[in-house]
Amino acid sequence: MATKSKTKKQTEQEQKINVLFAIFEAVPFMKTGGLGDVGGSMPFELKKAGLNVRVIMPKFDTIPEEYTSRMVHVTDFYVPLGWRNLYCGIEKLMYKGLTFYFVDNEYYFHRGAPYGYFDDGERIAFFAKAVVEAMTHLPRFKCDILHCNDWHTALAPVFLREFYHGDKIWDNVKTVLTVHNLKFQGKYSDYVLGDVLGLKGIKAAEDQLSCGRQTINYLKGGLCYTDAITMVSPTYAEEVTDPFFGEGVEDVLRRRRSIMRGILNGIDYTAYNPEKDKAIKEHFSADDLTGKAECKRLLQAELGLPENPEVPIIAMIGRLTAQKGCDLLTRVFGEIAGLGAQIVILGTGDKKYEDALKGFAYEFGDNFRLLLKFDEALSHRIYAGADMLLMPSVFEPCGLAQMIAMAYGTLPVVRETGGLKDTVRPYNKFTGEGNGFSFAHINAHEMLFTLKDAVALFKEDKEAWRKLQLTAMKEDYSWEKSSLEYRKIYEELLGRG
Repeated sequence: MATKSKTKKQTEQEQKINVLFAIFEAVPFMKTGGLGDVGGSMPFELKKAGLNVRVIMPKFDTIPEEYTSRMVHVTDFYVPLGWRNLYCGIEKLMYKGLTFYFVDNEYYFHRGAPYGYFDDGERIAFFAKAVVEAMTHLPRFKCDILHCNDWHTALAPVFLREFYHGDKIWDNVKTVLTVHNLKFQGKYSDYVLGDVLGLKGIKAAEDQLSCGRQTINYLKGGLCYTDAITMVSPTYAEEVTDPFFGEGVEDVLRRRRSIMRGILNGIDYTAYNPEKDKAIKEHFSADDLTGKAECKRLLQAELGLPENPEVPIIAMIGRLTAQKGCDLLTRVFGEIAGLGAQIVILGTGDKKYEDALKGFAYEFGDNFRLLLKFDEALSHRIYAGADMLLMPSVFEPCGLAQMIAMAYGTLPVVRETGGLKDTVRPYNKFTGEGNGFSFAHINAHEMLFTLKDAVALFKEDKEAWRKLQLTAMKEDYSWEKSSLEYRKIYEELLGRG
């Protein structure tokens, strides 16, 4: 019986799809934005969906010592990159039951920060090549699906096809490329094509990486070579085929539309749960919102705002850039300040927006707090204490903040684009339906009027407001549904669908 049981277990293991999930950031090891949140949550959900997932990312010197001290050296080898032959070590760490591999090369990754260096193109190319090489060195793991994320790993499908074609181990690997933000593509001089990538003279690669003016594009290459493309929301998958959203690769995306799908990102409800969040002092739920009122009072006290429960708090959390709608915000900030609300903005970004907001902070300081920093714990306190979250994005591939806000009963006010359109249903004053507020056009006054309506509802109809809060808090934007959609893509690529 024991032998039979073991054989059955081995058979089940062999039938599992082996996924190597390549990403540049993953919480809690590295995070500069939403990509880190995805890297720290999506692989766990893929595992729950019955997949054998392992994550691979760079071993940055900024990874906390509590994790690096537990890493185990697995193997090392040399990676050919152009004319170079570079050392690559693979470190392994079991984290919450999931295997993480870390690509170790001190020259490239011991820099104090993940980005912002003159040789980023070379560093990123090394990581992508190391990922492909690592597939033959990882013990007891035969990769079926290489799941790449954004431009940092987009070269892996290119390398796989051009340098490793003909080898049975690599030929059986199918690739998926998930684009989290099309704006970031990795564009470099075509000198890099030969000197770094070693692709000079390979016409297919030259043509498909070229983006004109003696420039190559890492992401474009990946889009051309991968077996499947996913965008991080259904609406964004439609938008990117239009030149306004397509960032210069819309022709490629239209041509490859048959292999492209939009799958909404999710959030980790263990990290964003108002009933258990350790970053907030008072807990609450959809059944008892008493704690939210106290979170609001505590936030007002912490930021030195008048402690008045009848004044709504409008918050913005994130990067201060044109993409995030900062031009709309600064255009009508004075009018927003006149709505009778308190405004809280947390984040950093472009100097022109920071400077403009500093001026508004001086002018409207009684009811406006500008916090030019990144503070994870404070962001949780703002989500819990605010009444509304403003996201007037020009484009938003998915967006996580609006989902997080809803979990805390903070109603999103968004522009109808990308994932914002897919997750926020605008309030209908006739039926009471909805889970937030939205406006359609890139128009500052349309945003202002939507905010005005939201503030009026907060002040004048507490019952309707509470109903919206409860609807928002009961939304389920977990990874469960999305992970099953990814599993379906993997099965189709492997002929198991």
